[in-house]
Amino acid sequence: MTVVSAARRREVIDALRRGAVPSTGLDLFAVGLDRFVTAVREDLDAVAAGGSVFKAVRGEYGSGKTFFTRWIAESAKRANFATAEVQVSENETPLHKLETVYRRLIERLTTATFSPSALRPVVDGWFYALEEDVLAAERVAPDDVGALNRAVTVLLDQRLAAVSRSAPAFAAALRGYRAASLAGDASTADAVLAWLSGQPHVAASARRVAGVRGDLDHFAALSFLQGLLVVLRDSGHPGLLLVLDEVETLQRVRSDARDKALNALRQLIDEVHAGRFPGLYLVITGTPAFYDGPQGVQRLAPLAQRLAVDFTTHARFDNPRAVQIRLAGFAVGSLVELGGRVRDLYADGSAAPARVRSLVDDTYLTQLAGAVAGGLGGKVGVAPRLFLKKLVGEVLDRVDQFPDFDPRRDYALTLTATEMTDVERNATSAGEIDLDLAVDER
Repeated sequence: MTVVSAARRREVIDALRRGAVPSTGLDLFAVGLDRFVTAVREDLDAVAAGGSVFKAVRGEYGSGKTFFTRWIAESAKRANFATAEVQVSENETPLHKLETVYRRLIERLTTATFSPSALRPVVDGWFYALEEDVLAAERVAPDDVGALNRAVTVLLDQRLAAVSRSAPAFAAALRGYRAASLAGDASTADAVLAWLSGQPHVAASARRVAGVRGDLDHFAALSFLQGLLVVLRDSGHPGLLLVLDEVETLQRVRSDARDKALNALRQLIDEVHAGRFPGLYLVITGTPAFYDGPQGVQRLAPLAQRLAVDFTTHARFDNPRAVQIRLAGFAVGSLVELGGRVRDLYADGSAAPARVRSLVDDTYLTQLAGAVAGGLGGKVGVAPRLFLKKLVGEVLDRVDQFPDFDPRRDYALTLTATEMTDVERNATSAGEIDLDLAVDER
């Protein structure tokens, strides 16, 4: 039985109460993901051994794509990977501008120890590791600071030799950051690190210190990603899990931008499969319409060929090792199972665990799940978020706090347009936006 700390339990419950996917603790209620466990572990092992992996996740809205990728991220962090989740969007993070994707990656870079952005502690840890490697070689006296710094610079250039052939500015920026840090010039060090992160409009004085020019461009972004992977590995992180979420938004952009984005995705996939990014686990998410429709992957034949997987067989025979995997979404039974796990997690931290488990039993969870799904036009697949939000915020919290509260008698489910996402509103037929559905059997 998994022992859950009070802090971790609270973080998970608070997120569900807000209707959000928790950033941690997803293993506590990962329903229906057992069939992916072995394949994910194999992928992580391959990446940690110096390989690279690309995976496309396919699922309708509400099928749990974000949950699934964050569940993978938790597994990756347990293996000491760094992770980053980037939301693709037309205005903020267009996929065809890889320099922007790289910048968002750095902004959201996290490890098991450091929250976003974890670039500074990762880079500092890398320089510490270089110093330790230099001292371990016993060619430099520990008290000879000048010789140590020169030896670290030489080792830095050796480790980044492959990257420097295509992007010498990456190594130059790291040298500039270290020089400014050793000189106690914190503002310059910060500025150089910002430039290394892909941030635009860095002061020219800081760029001169590092010996770099201009801003990061589309072509250098992939080389900077290579460099980041080297730094991560040398600082003790065997790989990077990068999730590009909501790639289906490409279907709604201008045709010229869409074509550029699809080609950028094709380029990324080819580079991963060619071994350019050892230590990278790249995951994208999208709807079936994105993969199969005329405004998505099918618009670019080479990309469609790379992502082609036969989904005509029954979902239970899907291959978890395939380049594209399908999330089947929730049925009422799996929704009840999910609710049961959340209830038990909540009860373990409750002042009245027996009352919570008794009043919110599986029979009641079945009624609540059916009512929420019914309020969404019977579409169970889009129900999990609202179901868990109502379960925690409207039912479990009240059972926990009020000894005389009985959800069968005192609570009637209400769904309003203001609390729904666009997808949930679309699932609700006109005239049924404001519902007052009794959960009891009347």
